Amino acid sequence: MEKGEESMMEEPAEAMAEPHEDAMTDDSMKSDDAMAEDSMSEEAMMDSPAWYSVQLTDVNTGESFTINDLKGRVILVETMAVWCSNCLRQQKQVKALHESLGERDDFVSLGIDIDQNEDADKLQSFIASNGFDWLYVVAPAEVSREIASLYGAQFLSPPSTPMLIIDRKGVAHPLPFGIKSAEDLLEALQPFLDEAM
Repeated sequence: MEKGEESMMEEPAEAMAEPHEDAMTDDSMKSDDAMAEDSMSEEAMMDSPAWYSVQLTDVNTGESFTINDLKGRVILVETMAVWCSNCLRQQKQVKALHESLGERDDFVSLGIDIDQNEDADKLQSFIASNGFDWLYVVAPAEVSREIASLYGAQFLSPPSTPMLIIDRKGVAHPLPFGIKSAEDLLEALQPFLDEAM
């Protein structure tokens, strides 16, 4: 090795040995927890599931929206079907939950009818006859497929009353299967409702 090459190889190693104080960035002053949190929230935004951007239609109003449009709110999602008696029992608990929470701009319930044999008219008639006044949509096939792929095939089995909470940052938190009381739902939701964006 020639003398010039030797000094070029040593220089970077010396420069890397001790960072200069001016090289300190805001990130280097953050705690490991804060950096991990920033990283997770950026990942959650970049890696949101494809079904969050699929146009859904509210069967009551005919208005279109996406899950991404609801970002910043806490969303309680139930995959269901009109024929499912367990779904009806679960939705009565969701209605009781709404009554105990009162009107909140930062909370949304969403019933997703995943039965391909049911349409908007049938779903609208069902929710009107039961006095359910939150968002209901008929799932496009691509949404049903992705929900099953992400959270498990049981999310396409309405009698198991599958539900999940999407937090303010867009992260989904599946709930245990089976009918959940209004109190259990509130207990599961409260940490996310208390969390700032």
